[in-house]
Amino acid sequence: MSEPREPARPAPEDSGPSRLRADCARCFGLCCVAPGFSVSADFAIDKPAGQPCPNLRPGFRCGIHDDLRRRGFRGCAVYDCFGAGQYVSQVTFGGRDWRQAPHSARQMFEVFAVTRQLHELLWYLYEALASRLAAPLHGELSLAIETTEGMARGRAEDLLALDLRAHWREVNALLLRASELMRAGVPGQRVSHTGADLAGAGLKGASLRGASLRGACLIGADLRGADLRGADLAGADFRDADLSGADLTGSIFLVQSQLDAANGDARTKLPRSRIRPAHW
Repeated sequence: MSEPREPARPAPEDSGPSRLRADCARCFGLCCVAPGFSVSADFAIDKPAGQPCPNLRPGFRCGIHDDLRRRGFRGCAVYDCFGAGQYVSQVTFGGRDWRQAPHSARQMFEVFAVTRQLHELLWYLYEALASRLAAPLHGELSLAIETTEGMARGRAEDLLALDLRAHWREVNALLLRASELMRAGVPGQRVSHTGADLAGAGLKGASLRGASLRGACLIGADLRGADLRGADLAGADFRDADLSGADLTGSIFLVQSQLDAANGDARTKLPRSRIRPAHW
């Protein structure tokens, strides 16, 4: 384990919402080393946690990045570290990579897992803070951001000592309140499918406007032409779901990796800030 030290001072691009966008050029390939995965529809090989993927090149770049889906690494194609990779690499560990300092490798990988979760929380908090509908909670949201940012800026030892589960529960309760405010003006009945198992469900043309689909399993679901406007999609699993012609405008807490894991077409309507995946 490395000696305790103060983390490097964050650069401007390492502060605020901008730090939550992955910048692989500034990362030491942490997502290609730290997590483990098994042969499945998402991964072509078994890889233990902490062991470099055989496709990782000496310069910390993926050797098959442009061909991940065809080569059986769809899980890599949809993965999002929320900017934790470059932050841990350049700020928490001050630009010292795990190959040059192998004694700190295990600690770096563990810190990466913690920081990624904190950054994901920050992404949701910033989205709620940007909504005028959640204005009554802006003070609490700002305080939660300050607290979570402070945690993420901590030393490696402090990050590993966090009670992350307790912090997630506290922030999630706040985000649930924000979700209610953000969906309150949606007309009609707002159904709840929170945590529901809807794998393979036939939801073609379904009215899910303003619904809660938080944590729902929608793997392989048929959502063609479904109305998901204003729906809370936090943590919903859209792997292989068909969103062709669906309307997701105004949906909340929808991250890009959820869209990348799904299927859609040119008729799928997306929130303005999301990108239509290239494979659609």
